[in-house]
Amino acid sequence: PPGKGSRSLTVVEAVRHALSVDVEDWYHPELVRPHLGEGSHSLRVREALVPLLDLLRAHGVRATFFVVGELLAPLADLLQGLQEEGHELGCHGWSHQTLWALGPEGLREELVRFRKEAARLGLRGIVGFRAPTFSLDRRTAWALSILAELGFRYDSSLFPARGPLYGVPGAPLGRYRPSLEDPGRPAADGPVWELPPTVCRLGPWRVPVAGGAYLRLLPFAFLRWCLDRVAREGRPLVLYVHPWEAWAGTPRVDLPPLARWATYGGQGRVLRRLGWLLARYTFAPLGEVLGVWTPHGEEDA
Repeated sequence: PPGKGSRSLTVVEAVRHALSVDVEDWYHPELVRPHLGEGSHSLRVREALVPLLDLLRAHGVRATFFVVGELLAPLADLLQGLQEEGHELGCHGWSHQTLWALGPEGLREELVRFRKEAARLGLRGIVGFRAPTFSLDRRTAWALSILAELGFRYDSSLFPARGPLYGVPGAPLGRYRPSLEDPGRPAADGPVWELPPTVCRLGPWRVPVAGGAYLRLLPFAFLRWCLDRVAREGRPLVLYVHPWEAWAGTPRVDLPPLARWATYGGQGRVLRRLGWLLARYTFAPLGEVLGVWTPHGEEDA
């Protein structure tokens, strides 16, 4: 890929973009869960994180790591090290259950448990949330007030496009404060910020290009064109990746053909494609892009 010094798209260079890692293990994805066998599942997330962390360090990039709460203790030393390196930690729920399945009291219990465990481990400054499977939408608008109640400053779950599992069609494409009644509508008095995952406008259509399966499966020339288009609009990219997508050792579950393609297709491309993006754009943690977090504590935005 071209180095930063060889680029001519000054608008692309001028905008600071947001990069996140959803720290979950191979058995957490929603398409995998129904096909798991009985019993406990071996933790592989520490190994799976190694290639991603090596790539980020090689490019000098800091990111936000949205962590599933049940992984906090097993990864405590690694997460403490990430904070020392200037990365941001965020919450990705406790068990990776969707908000649709949890309900309001279930979410509150999970977030309280997350807060207590993070404090016990000395992991502080956690102000961001991402719902498992992007399950914060119009059906689960109640989650926003719970996030505010428990001290979260921002969310990055409201996917502003229609998808097979999730999405808030018609929602703003850039940062905004969602209404508690309709999270797809801005409200000046909204209690938390929203930094939505990136979609690209193509006429009347909205094409998701934020990461995950989109990073793996879309033709790369088309993906690059879409991301440059968003950057030229002056809108920060909000991208995400999972450790299990970027590691060759990820255990593979026997899934139906479409679910297998969506979950495992293109895994061998992730590091190469992400490396190109890291060389082309300037990235920072989500809370830093929003102005509500720094490596030294919260901001006032």
